Amino acid sequence: MSPDLIGYGAAMLTTAAFVPQALKSWSSRDLSGISLGMYSLFTLGVALWLIYGILLRSWPIILANLITLALASLVLSLKIRHLRKQ
Repeated sequence: MSPDLIGYGAAMLTTAAFVPQALKSWSSRDLSGISLGMYSLFTLGVALWLIYGILLRSWPIILANLITLALASLVLSLKIRHLRKQ
């Protein structure tokens, strides 16, 4: 089995795992169960994984982390807006 196929499979599954949270956060605007610290660290980590993938020129890493960074950034920005309204 090709390492890239494994990478794309892992990328699809781990990225898809964030879609339900992003959709729920967007539709309900209830971010009370989301940790600002955890999502801040996670979003930074994903950004670093994206940079790592770019440096390696690894498309599975780049694509997965580009999409995950967008989703995590959405949830993080909603959480920050939620905190400002309190």
